[in-house]
Amino acid sequence: MKIQRFTDLTVWQKAHELVLFVYGATESFPERERFGITAQIRRSCASVAANIAEGFGRRTTGELLRALQIARGEIEETRYFLILSRDLGLLNEAAARTGFAYCDSVGRLINALVTSLRQRPTAVPANASESRDARVH
Repeated sequence: MKIQRFTDLTVWQKAHELVLFVYGATESFPERERFGITAQIRRSCASVAANIAEGFGRRTTGELLRALQIARGEIEETRYFLILSRDLGLLNEAAARTGFAYCDSVGRLINALVTSLRQRPTAVPANASESRDARVH
């Protein structure tokens, strides 16, 4: 099956599941944290899926690899905010473990996609206006 849209990527689908989980888990955070931890963890996890989508949309392997590298950093930022939320008593241990499992899963998928992309032979651009990087799709 040829990947037509970023939504076809398993890594994006799992990253989106992480976003939905985090939004649900932070729904009960105190109002005083709305612009603090709640906003930070929501932003970082949403950035994972958004970077995957953006990198895919750039349509070159190099751009996608750069976006995946950024997404990996956002996964770790999300993991930190899960730890902080748990340690501050805003998130129970079971929810934190679920969040960590999502982070682990998405991280593994990002790493697998990066490895796969780096092993692809680079194609010669069809015309001079295209990037020197191989096309993603």
